[in-house]
Amino acid sequence: MVCVFGDGSGRDLDLSNGGTTVLVEVLTLAVAELAREPWHFRFAMLVATQDQSIMGRGVVGFHLTEIDWGTTGAARGANQRFVLDVIALAAARHRWRELRYDPPHAPAYLAAYAEIVRGFDPATARPDPEVFPGPDGGAVASCARHRVLTAWPHWDGCVFCHRTQGLAGTLNRAPAPGW
Repeated sequence: MVCVFGDGSGRDLDLSNGGTTVLVEVLTLAVAELAREPWHFRFAMLVATQDQSIMGRGVVGFHLTEIDWGTTGAARGANQRFVLDVIALAAARHRWRELRYDPPHAPAYLAAYAEIVRGFDPATARPDPEVFPGPDGGAVASCARHRVLTAWPHWDGCVFCHRTQGLAGTLNRAPAPGW
């Protein structure tokens, strides 16, 4: 199965399930480090909900057109820069030693995704509240064990907990439209 991360107009990063796990995990480590503003935590929630252990293998991914980038050019630009900063920090191998595996293809995935984000015009987005959390739907909890943001209250734990501990007792409820 293929998971797609793209711009919504055909520029896509099509990843295998394993590639998706790698991308989500390295982005999770980076976004946890950089999130400071409310929109950052909304993006962190979007990343956290790409957990294939919970959502199912081969069914995660999102298009940049589905994201609410902001209502002004300045906000859209700042939010796009934040996403590029997250990708750049991930590409700098931030906390990769904690992955317990070597992700040899991650630099190529991140470079390709950065190009897609850089080439995207956020003013063309048509936000989907079922994909991108609303203003009150940002990541509000972190996993103390792994020091990353989580998708709580939708489920307990983080992508690393789910990978290492299984899913028993982790699902609190399914994500709802408008989070």
